[in-house]
Amino acid sequence: MPDVLEQLRTALGDRYEVERLVGEGGMATVFLAQDRRHGRQVAIKTLRAELAASIGADRFLREIRVAASLQHPNILGLYDSGEADGILYYVMPFVEGESLRDRLNREQQLPLHDAVRITREAAEGLAYAHERGVVHRDIKPENIMLQNGHALVADFGIARAVDAAGEKLTQTGMAVGTPHYMSPEQALGADHADGRSDIYSLGCVLYEVLAGQPPFDGPNSRSIMARHAMEQVPSIQVVRQSVPDDLEDAVMQALEKTPADRFQKMTEFAELLADLEPTLATRRTTSRGVPAVRRSTSGGIARTTTSGGIPAVKRSTPQAILGEKWGTGVRLWSIVAGLVGVLVVAGFGAYRAWGKPPAAEAGIDANRIAVLYFENRSGNDSLSSLADGITEALIHELSEVKPLQVISRNGVTPYRNAAVSPDSIGRALKVGTLVEGTVAQSGERLRLNVSLIDANTGEEIGSRQLERPREEIFDLQDDLAKEVSLFLRERLGQEIQVQALRVGTRNLRAWELLQQAGKLSKDVDALLTAGDTTAAARRLNEADSILRGVEKLDAEWITPPIERGWLAYRQMDLVPGFDKTLYSKWIDRGLENANRAIQLKADDPDALELRGILEYWRWILNLEPDQAAAKQLFASAERDMRAAVAAKPNAARAWTYLSHLLAGQGQTAESKLAAVRSYEADPYLSSAKQTLSSLFNASFDLEDQVEAVHWCEEGQRRFPDYFRFTECQLWLMGMKGQKPDIAKAWKINEELVKVSPPNLKEFNTLYGNMLVALALVRAGLPDSARSVMVRSRGDPSIDATRDLAYYEALVRIQLGDKDEAFRLLSTYVAANPQMRSGIAKDETWLMRDLRSDPRFVTAFGKPGES
Repeated sequence: MPDVLEQLRTALGDRYEVERLVGEGGMATVFLAQDRRHGRQVAIKTLRAELAASIGADRFLREIRVAASLQHPNILGLYDSGEADGILYYVMPFVEGESLRDRLNREQQLPLHDAVRITREAAEGLAYAHERGVVHRDIKPENIMLQNGHALVADFGIARAVDAAGEKLTQTGMAVGTPHYMSPEQALGADHADGRSDIYSLGCVLYEVLAGQPPFDGPNSRSIMARHAMEQVPSIQVVRQSVPDDLEDAVMQALEKTPADRFQKMTEFAELLADLEPTLATRRTTSRGVPAVRRSTSGGIARTTTSGGIPAVKRSTPQAILGEKWGTGVRLWSIVAGLVGVLVVAGFGAYRAWGKPPAAEAGIDANRIAVLYFENRSGNDSLSSLADGITEALIHELSEVKPLQVISRNGVTPYRNAAVSPDSIGRALKVGTLVEGTVAQSGERLRLNVSLIDANTGEEIGSRQLERPREEIFDLQDDLAKEVSLFLRERLGQEIQVQALRVGTRNLRAWELLQQAGKLSKDVDALLTAGDTTAAARRLNEADSILRGVEKLDAEWITPPIERGWLAYRQMDLVPGFDKTLYSKWIDRGLENANRAIQLKADDPDALELRGILEYWRWILNLEPDQAAAKQLFASAERDMRAAVAAKPNAARAWTYLSHLLAGQGQTAESKLAAVRSYEADPYLSSAKQTLSSLFNASFDLEDQVEAVHWCEEGQRRFPDYFRFTECQLWLMGMKGQKPDIAKAWKINEELVKVSPPNLKEFNTLYGNMLVALALVRAGLPDSARSVMVRSRGDPSIDATRDLAYYEALVRIQLGDKDEAFRLLSTYVAANPQMRSGIAKDETWLMRDLRSDPRFVTAFGKPGES
């Protein structure tokens, strides 16, 4: 830059006083200068040498004259252009303000009205340019300037010249446009991307200012552009419920893959946004803007990972995940419980269903189906596991049929052998159709009776009886699926195609033994609840022994090694204390099974899910001491989980862990979307309460008060006895701008300890005090906050993994006690070295003031460093 700066000063000194470098981009460098003739500040942009060589001076000067003719209130104009000592440059007003990117860096998400107004103003400027034949081709937040809050679209100067350079520019390897905002046709190299490409890019910008990140991200430009071309755009409303339907619809129309399906003119997009503005301005004064503390009297999710939910690695410690799941009293379990539990709330359809009060759910959608566990009518216990296998196979097959929304087996398990009326089950599960049946055996023949029930009335729609010899059980299951599909076709009035059963084996004995092993593993949860770990271990070992026999019967069947891997995973629930040797033993055994399954089928999503989750566990428990190997382990875990969800989008558990992993990498919005995908795939997983907790955490991190309050309250509505939905009330009191009632905070803290599981009461007593200290900060009582924190520090017997030091550090940051915050965070990282990179990437508002301190990078490294 010094050479270019001096060249400009020499060549343009008579007209401009070039002061200093103010910014750099992919195509140009910006200098601040004084226009000597007119006495005004200007910005001089110089093209990068390789771009200038590709375009050529003549073409640049010719095309930029066209851009200079654009005069519109929402376009940043051009004053001058030329060539100076071989440097191509153009001159524009210096904006006294910031770019939209600067504002997003500061706020992450914009208020709805501001987001729509800024986008509408940019659209009006672009519409004007399009009418004059100028397509921008590089719309992004960096190229939208904000002057007194109003939008000015910048850099038409480069756009027109770059467009004209065509193939020659492409040959240099320089991309025109930015991958996060590039339309599919532009990414694929379309020769004549028109104004509809700018519509797509502006839609990406609007998506980001609403959701907190662009619609697609990835490890490199190629992967991002591929996602633009092939993947469905995630719903904004699953990240930010306050976005109204009309606004989301407008964004989604702008982001249609095919140009013909988008708005055909930028004016159409601008006019629709203009129509939405008055409504959004009115929404500012509605009840959804009521301060969190006044609206959060009923709710509460945990702000920490020391509970049971995949921890937000940045602000929750891995240790926190481990305590609750295993009931050992060791905080490390909070990490695991967090891991196992971060199930997050629903994709767009499921999200809306769960987000409404029960009265709004009439349960009338016949496409929403619950298959109840078939009853064993034989009096023979050996048929119970077979009946379960038949039920679960039918659930799996129907779940593959797109018109249907089938409740997972987790959702129907509570109604197994329960005397509950069909209409009550329908209301509870919000379904319109029930499938129920019985299994009996007479001699060597199996008999199935299956009925279709109208869940709204409890009346039977129809029934069938099926019968075959027991050795033809696979054919019998195919018969069952076909009969149910015929029922549903009559019920729904649409084609229902059920594929032939994909069991994976034709060995009847192997299949029956697999069902027996499954029944044994299902008993474990009840035994753990009762505290009988000895019997639970015995069941797991018996199930594993049976599955070893299954592998001998059919060595090519991939399911047995996968199930054995999950049995090893379950063994971690039984580890006493925080015994790394035992954790390592069971994780390694699980990985052996996962790798054996992957040898049978390299791209099997269930095997990849198992391996990725176990790898992540090994990383988060710091069981890989070599840092280079730990880094590779983490990368492999992410790769396996992403491959699993790509091949099997309804892999709820993989989405859960991926959400946790992304949270630890500072990708809060994407983490929330992954959690939503998990909940959408199966909102009935046992860890759904931790999913809601994760949604609260992500909303809290994004400083979205309305969303945070919503998820806190929603958690208590669904799980009123879960202590995390008391805890979140204290976190809400600690948000910026609150003036909390401290007496009420102490009462909530007492309730938190009261409802905590026995193994967490001692820790949560101190942890809750830390949250009250944060409320004291907001109440303007800093000395009281410091006093509470000092007396709430725990010794290693209570806080072996130094979680409390982490939480105290967060409160110290809010107080401005940076020296003490650094000391406490260093203590935490010393106990958990694998978490250093997560802290380095933590850009949440709780850590923001510390990140600006020069010591931060020295202590924790730069984002991306291991």
